[in-house]
Amino acid sequence: MLEPTNMTLDRPDSSVLIEKAKVLLEALPYIQTFRGSTFVIKYGGSFMDDPRPQVRASVALDIVFLASVGIQTVVVHGGGKAITRAMEAAGLNPEWRNGMRVTDEATIRVVEDTLNNGINKEICEIIRQQGGQPKGIPGNTVNLCEKLLSADAEGRFVDIGFVGDIKFVRTKIIKRALADGFIPVISPVALDNEDHPYNTNADVAAAAIASSLKARRLVFMSDVPGLLANPEEPSSLISTLPVGQVDGLKRDGTIGAGMIPKVDSAVKALKSGVKRVHFVDGRVPHSLLLEIFTDRGVGTEIVHDAA
Repeated sequence: MLEPTNMTLDRPDSSVLIEKAKVLLEALPYIQTFRGSTFVIKYGGSFMDDPRPQVRASVALDIVFLASVGIQTVVVHGGGKAITRAMEAAGLNPEWRNGMRVTDEATIRVVEDTLNNGINKEICEIIRQQGGQPKGIPGNTVNLCEKLLSADAEGRFVDIGFVGDIKFVRTKIIKRALADGFIPVISPVALDNEDHPYNTNADVAAAAIASSLKARRLVFMSDVPGLLANPEEPSSLISTLPVGQVDGLKRDGTIGAGMIPKVDSAVKALKSGVKRVHFVDGRVPHSLLLEIFTDRGVGTEIVHDAA
């Protein structure tokens, strides 16, 4: 890798340089505060489908920046669309119940291969291209689960197969990778007590890993700006939301069905020791850095209620 240089034929005027300096100075206290802390980044599977390579590169570069300034950075990824494509290629018909993928024996093998050997390696390569040192960790080496019991609207049990609820995370494996200078990249596959692989929700997996690591921050990156007071109006972004107000926003529909699993995972993480949870739009260039290292941020943060 070439060393940075300040040699240039066209130097910007002093006002541009001053503005750049202000940005760095605004970030400084955050860097000093967060150095040595653990951040868990939920990397949405939808990013892997974005046709613009610069979007994926921007997210990866932000992740590398966090690690480079001394933040213990852990990435947890999804990959639902890639799983559906792989199932169709294998002649399997995706089936959904209660909003969750029905996962039989054939499906879980596709899920495991797609997430551990496909998506995980792709994300690691993108991070590596941006100068980071990723370490791919199949989720079933760290995530232990029980079968998820799902009920329909009438409260009747619905069997959705090998879909799990993570109950324990082997944090030593993750901490060892961090201590060795790596960025762990973890899939949401898990094992039950008979060593059978299970499919788990990536948002839930990220929250479970953040909780087990006592992470300072959990960041959900997706393709929405954050939580909106009016879903039809992007300018109605809720910048800061005390956790005690979440239930009310769920009841009145402000937090819709698509965001409920993420928000529920966020609340659970906060109750388990995570200090703050963020929702940011990964399509916005460097949204992760703007959310973490600037005074105003660009997404939604869910915080503990004031004492």
